[in-house]
Amino acid sequence: MKRIVVGISGASGFPLAVCLLNELKKVPDVETHLVYTYGAELTAKQESGYEPEQIRALADVCYENQNIGAAIASGTFQTEGMIVLPCSMKTVSGIAHGFSENLLLRAADVTIKEQRKLVLAVRESPLSPIHLENMLTLSRLHNVYIMPPVVTYYMKGKEEEALSVGDMERHIVGKMLQPFGIEAEEFRRWNG
Repeated sequence: MKRIVVGISGASGFPLAVCLLNELKKVPDVETHLVYTYGAELTAKQESGYEPEQIRALADVCYENQNIGAAIASGTFQTEGMIVLPCSMKTVSGIAHGFSENLLLRAADVTIKEQRKLVLAVRESPLSPIHLENMLTLSRLHNVYIMPPVVTYYMKGKEEEALSVGDMERHIVGKMLQPFGIEAEEFRRWNG
């Protein structure tokens, strides 16, 4: 069984995290380990109405963010890597500077030190020079992917076919799963 750690921070984009966790449920040999921040809890309520128990139900295993002694805080706990979706600039800063004050940050730190894949779906606009410097620091590390959830339009089928928000969310999530070798359902590649 492959394990993927999913972190959710307080940036806007909680529906993307739901899409990611639902997509991972479709993969029979993947076990999801979820950690989320208090900010994510607040954002979830605002953007989707999800309560904490509904968030926890999306994953196979869920950890309290204050539990620094949890399994995902140790490099000996084998995982394929981690996806932080959405990833706030506060979280980017903590990861970039090794400030592991909570489990989400510690799990990302472990992912980096163990040279596992770390996908950060950074959410902010406009980006300040500080944001860009922190992302540049992380992008220089082996196996760290900075993937803002950018909407693409080339996956549109027929001229008259309109893209739904769900289509765009599934495409974004599909791109974030590619570093793990997971082919998301309904993911359309560029056929140029």
